[in-house]
Amino acid sequence: MHLSANEGIEGVRFAVTGGQGFVGAALCHELLRRGAREVRSLDLRASSTWSQQLLDAGVRLFQGDIRKKDDVGRAFRGVDCVFHLASYGMSGKEMVQAGRAAEVNINGTCNVLDACHEHGVRRLVYVSTYNVVFGGKPIVNGNEALPYFPIEDHVDAYGRTKSVAEQLVLRSNGRPAKNDKSTRLYTCAIRPAAIYGPGEERHLPRILSLAKLGLAFFNIGGPDVKTDWVYIDNLVLALILASMGLLDDIPDRKGTPVAAGQAYFICDGSPCNTFEFIISPLFRSLGYAVPRVTLDTSVALSISRFFLFMSTLFYPWIDSKWIPPPLILPAEVYKVGVTHYFSFLKAREELGYVPMVSPQEGLAATISYWQERKRRELDGPTIFTWLAVTIGMLGIFSAACLPAVGPLKWVLDIHLFVFRSMLVIRLVFAAAVAAHFGEAVYAWFLAKKVDPRNATGWFWQTFALGIFSLRYLLKRARG
Repeated sequence: MHLSANEGIEGVRFAVTGGQGFVGAALCHELLRRGAREVRSLDLRASSTWSQQLLDAGVRLFQGDIRKKDDVGRAFRGVDCVFHLASYGMSGKEMVQAGRAAEVNINGTCNVLDACHEHGVRRLVYVSTYNVVFGGKPIVNGNEALPYFPIEDHVDAYGRTKSVAEQLVLRSNGRPAKNDKSTRLYTCAIRPAAIYGPGEERHLPRILSLAKLGLAFFNIGGPDVKTDWVYIDNLVLALILASMGLLDDIPDRKGTPVAAGQAYFICDGSPCNTFEFIISPLFRSLGYAVPRVTLDTSVALSISRFFLFMSTLFYPWIDSKWIPPPLILPAEVYKVGVTHYFSFLKAREELGYVPMVSPQEGLAATISYWQERKRRELDGPTIFTWLAVTIGMLGIFSAACLPAVGPLKWVLDIHLFVFRSMLVIRLVFAAAVAAHFGEAVYAWFLAKKVDPRNATGWFWQTFALGIFSLRYLLKRARG
């Protein structure tokens, strides 16, 4: 496909569902950069990390729910091309909420298709997933000829509902508009690999939060396991090219658009081991411990099923803040522990897609982003240090200040065995509190110079942990 860089974009109105997300925001910016007349973002959120940037760029923000037909219709009125990115159930707690995943991914997609039909939208690019063909069995250099993975065999609602939605989208290709039978809706599906880049909000933040707590202590599968990744700029390029591949008004070209009714795998084209490519370099650059324990996939699956059971057990309260997200679930084990990578040859031949950012460049930009983000945030020790210091301080407080009743008698006996007298216990407790308070005050004054936005946080964290917190601030000051 040989078209100008802005073919089908200049002077055209676009709508992007999920436009306030990581990919959606990048796509909105690129459409405007290429001369789009208007770009509308339809998102359930009233605001996000990218909201102000989108408003400053001129994107129209529509707050709405794709599960509601009126909200979708309001955003699509007068639009020529739609990018359908909104979805649910990809990671974390969302993965165990099958009902909501079906409502958003299937019912929401039906509403998108109906609104396109109602308002005469000509082009619909659907963002799908590798999981429509992958369900835990190895795939080496797969292509679009692979059949859909059996619906009933999916281990998560996300893969299952996205597969149904993709098939609905592709079967709607060529559907005439409601009020103008000469206008047809042409559709295609983009199946991206795992997405990375500065600002990615689904996978890396969760992994790095576990690493900060000291809980990311294992990897899954051997070093021979290979999967695909796609850098954000490469994915946005593929989406733009897919929209061009649905144009039906190109001079001297007759027949059905080249991308109409088609699905395309999109990746960087460099299959790699997830832990070697992105996890280990990222951890090292941020000063986190690199996982040294390797779990066999079968062992990881057993562990993940336990977390799935626990999440199911607490399902009525799953949205509560006091319920942590599951450490890992079966679908995530398959993603990182089973080889599956695909060829983008079809996208190259039919759409002209060639990755413009190499994996090395993409990784460097991602690491740089996270290093800068870490410098802006409060740093500190792992959860094990927190537990040790907290238990120690509570123990000596109870021995020094509380009556020796019940289990506290055992606590007192242990402290008496170590310190020999109540006077020494109380002196040690007073000295510990004084030391922590003095270190906290010093941390506050030092933070005012080197990290003023987090000065209060440094005070309270150092008051709780003492030198175990202060040493992180001293390291930042030296840096």
